[in-house]
Amino acid sequence: MYTSFQLAKKYFQYLVKSSNSRGHGVHSPFVFDFITNVLQSPKKNKFLFKEIELLRKTLRQSNEELTVVDLGAGSVKGNATKRTVGSIAKNAAKSPKFGQLLYKMAVYYRMETILELGTSLGLTTRYLALAKSVHGVISIEGSPEIAKFARQSFINESNDNIELIVGDFSEKLENALAKMKGRKMIFFDGNHQYQSTLDYFNQSLKYCGEDDIMIFDDIHWSEGMEKAWQEIKKNKEVTCTIDLFFVGVVFFRKEFKEKLEFSIRF
Repeated sequence: MYTSFQLAKKYFQYLVKSSNSRGHGVHSPFVFDFITNVLQSPKKNKFLFKEIELLRKTLRQSNEELTVVDLGAGSVKGNATKRTVGSIAKNAAKSPKFGQLLYKMAVYYRMETILELGTSLGLTTRYLALAKSVHGVISIEGSPEIAKFARQSFINESNDNIELIVGDFSEKLENALAKMKGRKMIFFDGNHQYQSTLDYFNQSLKYCGEDDIMIFDDIHWSEGMEKAWQEIKKNKEVTCTIDLFFVGVVFFRKEFKEKLEFSIRF
């Protein structure tokens, strides 16, 4: 994992090199459309997000303790620690900005099944569920107590278009992928290690077609994640990538005559 200083330096470099967030100078019609209708689309449905953000506020204030089994980067499999719900909500959940981005992508590209690797407390999962994809949201969480907490919350809210799977991604991913139907969107947010990221990408690639989308979280989080992102971009099936610094978006559309790589301020 990079230090705060290293991340700040990389973010500054990203700002200098990235394209304007309003699409100026972007010559790809597809990417310009992505900027206009996804990144910069007006928040017409802002009221939809109100309950999620009220819940986020409540969770951030919670002192309830959960045993967290960390299977991600820098951890030893089975390593467990006690953390409060509040600290998880503050440090592990994606921000409203990126939750809304995932929602807008799912709606605009009419995704029919959504898979999330890394449920955590389920805040991002709720944003994905708001898109009301035809076949719902499948979310995998590796830490049993966190999964139990999230599942009970979904039940209390009558959120019946979310299927929560508990277990190690490497053991549960194949079955989850086999359940997906139609246009698929996959959000990788749970194990920020070089080899694991590539393994999950390659495993998922077998199930993906040209209308599907993959989003990778924290692509500049560490040297390993940056290396994985570079290798993903080079894959022959990948035709367009968009670097938003905190997340990377991957498209497989065959309409592009050459590989497109963009870095856009967001």
